[in-house]
Amino acid sequence: MNRLTQRFTDIEKREDKALVTFITAGDPDLDTTAEMIPLLEEAGADIIELGMPFSDPMADGPTIQLSSERALAAGTTLEAVLATVRRARATSSIPIILMGYLNPIHAYGYGRFARDAAQAGVDGVLLVDMPPEESREFLQAACAHDLNAIFLLTPTSDKSRIATVAELGKGFIYYVTVTGVTGARQEVSASLATELGRIRKKIKLPIVAGFGISTPEQAASVASLADGVVVGSAIVKLFQQHSGKKLKTEVKRLVSALKQAISAKAA
Repeated sequence: MNRLTQRFTDIEKREDKALVTFITAGDPDLDTTAEMIPLLEEAGADIIELGMPFSDPMADGPTIQLSSERALAAGTTLEAVLATVRRARATSSIPIILMGYLNPIHAYGYGRFARDAAQAGVDGVLLVDMPPEESREFLQAACAHDLNAIFLLTPTSDKSRIATVAELGKGFIYYVTVTGVTGARQEVSASLATELGRIRKKIKLPIVAGFGISTPEQAASVASLADGVVVGSAIVKLFQQHSGKKLKTEVKRLVSALKQAISAKAA
């Protein structure tokens, strides 16, 4: 059983919900990223998504776009991101997912990437612009190295897309709670319960919901409906506002509050 599957099994046994935290690798530099991984885990994160910085992050709002710009300006490369995961594995066993866009991985080479990612300690990959119907070549490489391919579903996903994701997806399903790009929202969709219920009838994997979740109250609301929540922009915004010890303090404070809120809701 891989780290990701084991984590969801443990969370279910505790009757808890998963907190998935997103940060952009290399923002503001990779040393900070390496320090943030154990900090996020200590604060209560169950799974970490590391964003692979990309020059054209079309699914991301301004906050994460700016974090990609900062990471790229600092010289962050895909090879360096993998090296940072390898470095983190010396002290941490938290599941780590790489999230980003297909182009850098296509340029790196699917087979080479899957091999190097698995050897570094990556547990899964989510590529927001890779439709599952066109993912066979990547999936062959990922499966050969026990790398979970994680897919998105949205409020507009039809029966065919849901069926394809049910067949091909591994690890968990990332359900996008809103249409549009990433970024904090003021409210959680009123139709979320209905939408998740529709998907649960077709998919056995855990479902985590993200996009727009920014407060402990929102996280608790979504956690009552899904198997976990993803928080990204609200955390990444702290990297724009703070640095050094202040950044670490604020990140730890927010993540701890998020985990406490969703665990209290689960209980």
